Amino acid sequence: MKSAVENLNPTRVRLTVEVPFEELKPSLDAAYKKINQQVTVPGFRKGKIPARIIDQRFGRGAVLEEAVNEALPKFYTDAVNEGELNPLGQPEVDITELKDNELLTFTAEVDIRPAIEIPDYSGIEVTVDSVEVSDEDIDKSVEQLRERFATTSPVERAAADGDIVVVDLEAKVDGEVLEDGVATGVTYTIGSGELLDGIDEAVTGLEAGGEATFTSELKGGSAQGKEAAVSVKVSEVKARELPELDDDFAQLASEFDTLEELRGDSRKRLERSKKFEQATQAQEKVLDALLELVEVPIPEKLLQDEINTRKHNLEHHQLGQMGLNLDSYLEMQGKTAEEFDAELKEQAEKGIRTQFVLDELVNKEQLSVGQEELTEHLMRRAQSSGMSPDQFAQAVVEGGQVPMLVGEVARGKALAVVVEAAKVVDDKGETVDLDDEEDETGETVEATSETETAEEPAAAEAEAAEAPAESEEKQDKAES
Repeated sequence: MKSAVENLNPTRVRLTVEVPFEELKPSLDAAYKKINQQVTVPGFRKGKIPARIIDQRFGRGAVLEEAVNEALPKFYTDAVNEGELNPLGQPEVDITELKDNELLTFTAEVDIRPAIEIPDYSGIEVTVDSVEVSDEDIDKSVEQLRERFATTSPVERAAADGDIVVVDLEAKVDGEVLEDGVATGVTYTIGSGELLDGIDEAVTGLEAGGEATFTSELKGGSAQGKEAAVSVKVSEVKARELPELDDDFAQLASEFDTLEELRGDSRKRLERSKKFEQATQAQEKVLDALLELVEVPIPEKLLQDEINTRKHNLEHHQLGQMGLNLDSYLEMQGKTAEEFDAELKEQAEKGIRTQFVLDELVNKEQLSVGQEELTEHLMRRAQSSGMSPDQFAQAVVEGGQVPMLVGEVARGKALAVVVEAAKVVDDKGETVDLDDEEDETGETVEATSETETAEEPAAAEAEAAEAPAESEEKQDKAES
């Protein structure tokens, strides 16, 4: 077999492959055997039909087509390996010549990973926010804890901001009560904004038994987005009572004996949290600086596939769980469809460029992933997915996604190498030490802030190992 590579552009090549007919013989024998098992010819036992009879009855072209279909994946893979290519996705195959007992020639166009030169990145400098915890930050943290220990009690007075009310609701559109527009015994905190727009004004000032009507745009359900007349009846008003901020509260809400000790612990937690945020900010800024140094051509089809995948996930998974569609989401965000598409394209481009650059860094720095590192990463991914580690691991193995996880860990290590070489200072000019930074849970920061944004390209690359698709041209040539 002979093969030649023609670079169509930095991200696409055309392979021209010539296969001597003798190299088709194993596939040709397999084709006769397969057809033998599928057809019946009077006078011959099944599986014992001579090749010349098959040629006479069904045509030599049918046998050649079967043989070529079986052989093409191997010849294509051999040509890819010979050319030392990194294909992305499925090739477009075209059989240009098929001469019986002489020669098979075909071309295969396919997107490839572009060649990337990683420049010296040791001079990268970034500035991040300084870590400051104010008394106001501590007050807010303690107040949030105090809110968790609030108690409620019924009151015989008009409802006010911050009170909890139990209400019955009925929504009408064009004078008709909606089938899904009735709810009873709904508990709502006035001012929380967790229900319909306009309900705060409607129930404020009402006592138990009071009723009101207001107009609101429905956020979900069968009449989502429509204006509805909503009737609300208050059946109960409850006041929230917060515990006193004293040593007794500290003992109730924590393991500390005094309020001062509790506030001191809050300061430490906030400092750890802010340091984690600082480390994440440093990673993102270093990555942006690295991407500015490297020119990365992007395959057009890969980019479009990435955009489509991101849009599909947003529409059918994220927004669907929130009871929204794309139009309502854009309205909430104050964006036009054109602005949304432009942002989506920019995000997809950055995701692909990030993966290509960090993968090249993995090769350049000869980084490897140990079993312990992979296990730790799998545990984190399982936690974020809401699955148990065993369930997540089983899903990863069954889905053939282990290489994807290995890639994520390797890219995280590559980014960590660049961050370590960079100069990071805070907005006060102080050098920031990011070694072994931990988040508020005590978990060491993993440098993967942007390394998991291009999983689809990785999946597309895996597809390249599969058999190339049949082409109509191939069938026509084989039959001739």
